[in-house]
Amino acid sequence: MIVAKVMTKKPRYVRPQTSVNDVRELMAKEKIGKLPVLDDNDRLVGIITKKDLMQSSPSSGTTLDMYEISYLLAKLKAEKIMTKPVITVQETEVVEEAAKIMADKEIGCLPVLKGSLLVGIITESDLFRCFVEMFGARYGGVRVIFCLDEKPGQLAKFTEKVANASGNIVSIVTGDCEDSTRRQCTVKVSGISEEKMVEILKELDAEIEDIRLIQ
Repeated sequence: MIVAKVMTKKPRYVRPQTSVNDVRELMAKEKIGKLPVLDDNDRLVGIITKKDLMQSSPSSGTTLDMYEISYLLAKLKAEKIMTKPVITVQETEVVEEAAKIMADKEIGCLPVLKGSLLVGIITESDLFRCFVEMFGARYGGVRVIFCLDEKPGQLAKFTEKVANASGNIVSIVTGDCEDSTRRQCTVKVSGISEEKMVEILKELDAEIEDIRLIQ
């Protein structure tokens, strides 16, 4: 899956000269926590998050009254509090690479570019929706986590046995096992019983870590 299929398209944005008060109001109105900052030529020059807003606000120990605080925030512009430079991805990037960048950099979003043009933004919420789809979380069936020998053809044998038992694979995701000679698989299959699934996996000498029926 590529980023263009997952991202939020046509994200709201602000200009460098937008006041912090207007930024805060736009976030509250649109119920969003990230706003790209585009210059007058529509080039991405920064990004503002709720964390940036919090850091720009006076501390609780300030001696300023609410009117003075409001006046100062009205004068404060987006360009003064935005994060820059901005880490971005191209719309053709794969989702897992975007997720890896966000995890490694400890950031909650990535503006998405087509060339140099902002076309979207991918956030943690977008990745959560992708995660739900990948694991077939909205569908019922037998969900099983197991480890197979890490060698060619093992997964093909499993899918063939499921098909022969009239099962339909809703989702399949693989990952690392503690034993490096094996591969962990998380699978959801409809049209098959738990008992039959256990039988199939025993035939493949698979180690079952968890199995349950999801309604």
